[in-house]
This record gives sequence, C-alpha cells and structure tokens, in this order.
Amino acid sequence: MSAPVTGCRLAELTDLTPLSATTTCPDPAGAYARLRETWGQVAPIELVPGVPAWLVIGYREIRAVVRDELRFSRNSGLWSPLRDGRVGPDSGLLPIMAPRENAYFSDGAKHRRLRAPLYDGLAGLSEQRTARLIRATCDRLIDRLPVEGPIDLVASYAAQVPMLTVAGLFGIAPDLGERLQACVIALFGSGDDAQALFGEMQTILTGIISAHRAAPAADLTTAFLDHPNHHNDAEVLASMLLTLGAGWETTQVWIAQTLRIMLTDSRFDAQVRGGHLGIDDALDHVLWTDPPMANQPTRWATSDTVLASQHIARGDALILGLAAANTDPWAGAQDRIDTGNRAHLAFGIGLHACPAQRVSRLIARTAVETVLHRLPDARLAVPAAEVPLHPSPWTRGPAHLPVTATRTRS
Repeated sequence: MSAPVTGCRLAELTDLTPLSATTTCPDPAGAYARLRETWGQVAPIELVPGVPAWLVIGYREIRAVVRDELRFSRNSGLWSPLRDGRVGPDSGLLPIMAPRENAYFSDGAKHRRLRAPLYDGLAGLSEQRTARLIRATCDRLIDRLPVEGPIDLVASYAAQVPMLTVAGLFGIAPDLGERLQACVIALFGSGDDAQALFGEMQTILTGIISAHRAAPAADLTTAFLDHPNHHNDAEVLASMLLTLGAGWETTQVWIAQTLRIMLTDSRFDAQVRGGHLGIDDALDHVLWTDPPMANQPTRWATSDTVLASQHIARGDALILGLAAANTDPWAGAQDRIDTGNRAHLAFGIGLHACPAQRVSRLIARTAVETVLHRLPDARLAVPAAEVPLHPSPWTRGPAHLPVTATRTRS
C-alpha cells in the first residue's frame, strides 16, 4: 500500500472526486476509506466542476479545526473562489455557503451574540407542549396514509413530521410550511433551482416576520423578534433561515435513515422491535453509521497553514466530513451497535455544535416510536438496493421509502 499523497495545494490539483460521490454512493464508508488511503486525513474534493475544497475526514483533525477559529473561520467572505469569480452569483452553492448575518457564519463575540437567540428561544420551549404537538402531528399523518397500496414513508411522513412541527413552533401555517419544505430541499441540493427557491423562502419568512410584528404570539418567531441580541429584522430572518434549514433537513433525514435501516437490517429491526435496543440507542447508532449531515459546510482558512501535512491556502474552504470521521480507525470505526456511545460528531462539536439537539431528538424519537406502534408490520415494497438517495452533497438519506403496512389505531 502506497503512502497517502500529502503536501498538496488545491490550485495544483485536477480531476478531483466530486463531494456528492460520498453521499450518493451505496458504500460511503468505502468512499471515505479510499479518500483516506489516497490523501490521508484531509482530502481534496470538488464541490461543483471547477470549484475545489478540502474535505476533512479525520476525527482528530475535525476537532482541531472547529476549536481554532483564528486559523479556520466561519466567515465565507474569505472564500477564494467567491472573491475571484469562480463561484458566480447564480451558483447553487451560494444559498448554503454565501455570507449570512447569522450565528452559523460568525466567529467570536458576534457568534455568541447571534447564537443566544437560538439557544434561548429553543430552551424556552415547553418540552411537554412540544411533545404533544409532535405526537399529534405524527398520529395525524399516519391517519392520512392510504389504506391500500404502497406508502412513501419519506414524502408522506418523515419529511412532514419535522416540517409541520417546526412550522408550528414558529407559528407558520401548514400550507406555507409545505412550500418552505420545497425550498429547503432545493437549498441542500445545491442545484440550479437553489437560488430561486432560496429567494422564495426569504420572501415567505419576511411576510411571517411582518405579521408577527403586528400580532405577537407565543412562538419562536416572536421570541426571535423580542430577543435583545437581534438588532434588526434582517438578523431575525437570518436566524429563522438557519433554524428552519439546518434543523428541518437534518431531522427528516435522521428519521428516514432510521426507518430505512430498520426496514433493511433484520438484526437491527429485531433488536428495536423486541425492546433490546432503546429508541435513543437506535437513533445514536444511525448518527454513528450514517449521520444525516454527512458533510458539513464550512470553515475557511484565514491564512496559509498546514493541516495533516496538506498545504491549506488562505481562502480555501474546508468541509467537515462528519460521516467520514465516525469511520476513522483512530475513533474506532462503528461497525457494531454500541449503546450509550455519543462521541459521534453528527451534531458537531465546540462552539458551533447544534443548539437544537434536544428538540430534534424529541421529534425523531417520537416519529420512529409512532411508526413502530401504528405501522407494526411495515415492510419495504421494493428491494433494498432500489431505495433512491437524495442527490445532495451535504446530507445523505433516502429520497423515497415505499412500504406496505397495516395501519393500527392510535
């Protein structure tokens, strides 16, 4: 076996592996292993044709990056391809990587100021009230499923549960929630329609902010508007976009991935249904083996530096390979069901770790429990190999999950 290729610079490299090849392939662990064998713990990849980036696939290296904002910033204004025009104004990458006035794209004091409304708003939610909302949403969606024929557990359930729940928490009507869902899907697809639908998402949320200014309510939108750390409505909008986009997409993929593994892995399914594996342990197993946010954008190098023997230039983008880090041999690749282990990186770590972990876990746990209770004999209606994946370079999950099932009473 030859030694990994190190000492490289992005500007010198061509014919790179597309980032989406790690999320749309049948064996992502194998794809990351090949990158690690070729390049080491930091590998060059291509975001879209002509736009390279570094994919950090080492567990220790990701921890080093996220804990050093002096060298690796969240400020996407540093991004060289954006500054030199290789990423144009119509690029599908911009909705998820362009600078925003929110906590995600900030460092230091500004990050702490803009993170506080997210943390305080979510912490202020009543867990009992939120749980009732989620349970009612799950039961209502199960009640609406067709009695005969295959059921798509993604389109009709997994994607709907977080959409309707988060919309309800923000005081957003279900019909607008469904439209926002389409916008979020486009955003994480980073395709040709991402820009247009991101603009539509901003327009919808601007209207919701205006309505709540005129008529405050006991919901997250009003909590964001009233928080002293938000200096204007533009910052409120940016925080809503962040909460809806990041929380919504990853939670629905988490639910869908858990259901997919239960439907395709008989051992896993039997342990969950038999009560030998708790729902939270099952959810954590998915976060280890196939986390919904496989590749997390982004850190940008503030100066020329070295990481895992690769030469990182100022303005280079570094994508955090969360799924890859979970399979890093140094971390003990998770090829078994390991209960109680939450050292995975699925929620991120450090100052930018996901502030909505409690709510997203509550949504995912309730959604999976409801399927076990209401659709006890659910079976895939197609061979496991024919379950399609979302065409996203960032998240990895089934686009559809057709099943046959007998619906029981709630």
